[in-house]
Amino acid sequence: MKKQIEYVSEMTRFIQELHAEKPHLAEEQRKARARWWDRAADPALGAAEQKEVAEAKIRQQAYVYQTKG
Repeated sequence: MKKQIEYVSEMTRFIQELHAEKPHLAEEQRKARARWWDRAADPALGAAEQKEVAEAKIRQQAYVYQTKG
């Protein structure tokens, strides 16, 4: 029997090598995500601004990829 060679893409190899060279990278990514994305609205906003932000949110439809019509 021939041994099957498992395919690993060039991008996967790049990411694996990057994480091997810089093991601290995953922690830095988590910190950056927390800093820029995982946070609440600015508490310094006044009531009027908070209301405006709330009103500007658009409700997502149940089936995102279904077209209307």
